[in-house]
Amino acid sequence: MKRLNEYLRERFGCKVYKLSLSAVKTCPNRDGTLGNKGCIFCSAGGSGDFSESPELPVKEQIARAKERVSAKIKDGRYIAYFQSFTNTYAPVRYLERVFNEAIEPDDIVALSIGTRPDCLGEEILELLTKLNSKKPVFVELGLQTMHEKTAEYIRRGYPLSVYDKAVRELKDRNIEVVVHVILGLPGESYEDMEETVKYVVASGADGIKLQLLHVLKGTDLEKDYEAGRVPVMTLDEYAGLLKRLTALIPDTCVVHRLTGDGPKKLLVAPLWSADKKKVLNILNKVLSG
Repeated sequence: MKRLNEYLRERFGCKVYKLSLSAVKTCPNRDGTLGNKGCIFCSAGGSGDFSESPELPVKEQIARAKERVSAKIKDGRYIAYFQSFTNTYAPVRYLERVFNEAIEPDDIVALSIGTRPDCLGEEILELLTKLNSKKPVFVELGLQTMHEKTAEYIRRGYPLSVYDKAVRELKDRNIEVVVHVILGLPGESYEDMEETVKYVVASGADGIKLQLLHVLKGTDLEKDYEAGRVPVMTLDEYAGLLKRLTALIPDTCVVHRLTGDGPKKLLVAPLWSADKKKVLNILNKVLSG
């Protein structure tokens, strides 16, 4: 298994940190195009609760984000990471300005854009190709699961064929693809999750993010959890699952994330996930054993 830190050191020759930035404040699952509630697990912050405010100019966002990690890195290199909501769901001229401003500084070595596979029209793909000719671009696609029944439950809003098409089109343009997968979605067995990971690898993804399902306050998932319809894993169960899944991932597909941490003020379950240091120590121990 190749981890992200190792990959970035090999590629850029130094420690690289992500700066969580914001550009877009909505998605087609919120503005009425596909729905107005968002995905069932998504917080009001659009899964970017640790990002800087989109109301701020990009340069100011970068400065603030650097300050956040200043204790961890000195004279380092960074990835401009647009995480919250759907970051290709806006006018192309606006996105072109924002993304170019983000990669302008010399210490920004790459651009990472979180989006949906159904928000990659031809103009957007052309823009991503131009940006990729300046600095490496990683496009992070929110797949979550390959299983259509689960996708319908979480209100993903697009069929698996749309994901397949997006990966092909990005790969044809030599743009790196990173895929988000949520582990522990209601109704999915370990075998179901294995199938999703295998599917992501077979699709040609360059990277994968394995995300523990978090139940956050104010989401429809919270309602189902309170009604007893959303079981959550223990830390030991999750560690065992990760050991099983990471064995399926070749070094050609970089593991960008092993879990994730929801904001403590919003986290409903599993509460053990709030102790990030402890969780990562245990996961690393299990995976190296």
